[in-house]
Amino acid sequence: MTPIDYYSEVMGEIQSLYRSRLQVQILLSLLEKQRPLSELREITGSTSQALIPKIRRLESANYIDIRDYQYFLTPVGTVLAGKMRDLFMFQAVVTRHKKFWSDHYIGGIPEPFLSRIGMLSKADLVSDTQKDIFNVFLNFLKSIKDAERIRILSPKSSPAHMDAVVKRVEEGIPVELVIGRELAEKFTQSPYVEMIQELAGNTGSSIRVVEKPLKMSLCMTDTCVSLGLFRTDMTTYDNTSCLSGTDENAIAWGERVFEYFRDISTQFKV
Repeated sequence: MTPIDYYSEVMGEIQSLYRSRLQVQILLSLLEKQRPLSELREITGSTSQALIPKIRRLESANYIDIRDYQYFLTPVGTVLAGKMRDLFMFQAVVTRHKKFWSDHYIGGIPEPFLSRIGMLSKADLVSDTQKDIFNVFLNFLKSIKDAERIRILSPKSSPAHMDAVVKRVEEGIPVELVIGRELAEKFTQSPYVEMIQELAGNTGSSIRVVEKPLKMSLCMTDTCVSLGLFRTDMTTYDNTSCLSGTDENAIAWGERVFEYFRDISTQFKV
């Protein structure tokens, strides 16, 4: 059977579940923690009379259960609610920044991180404008200015970016760089080579190289993450726009992506 066949088989159940605001809100709220009926009333803004039939329907489907007056998700309900959360967050971030996603190549974001892109739902779009032509670069400088730790994933760079990073290294801030092969070759030439020697001399810093084509960038600190992408032609890196987030979900997503690329990289030899 194909996914379309499965959809036809469970279409009624799907429509019945997703059409009910209360059922969806109950599942998502219980994904955070178990709750009594009073909390479900407060979260949904509904009465007990409205909630009880929905709760009974979720119980009969083995999605939720109750113990000591506390409703909680069953294992099946936990899986379902988690996928619902990911779907809604994904739709939220795609809807909020439609042009950014349509103008850029997202195939460079590996799975499963692409499917969890909804973790960037609170991220803001930062773009260069005619009034602020260096907006993205200034956002980069601001993000690393007071950082306690800096982690950068980058297919491309500029002397100005590297100079700013090296200054933080000189101030004792550890920097982890994971770069693409094209950028690694530039690092063996002036003016980069002098900067790289400074960074490599810091015991808390490192430079690693990803051999396969790198089609995205990240700037990670302890308080924010910025995501940059190539344009849809897959050859032109867009240094005029990025998504920048400071919330816990965005930072956690960035950390996981960075660690994925760090794990498949090799040490850069100065």
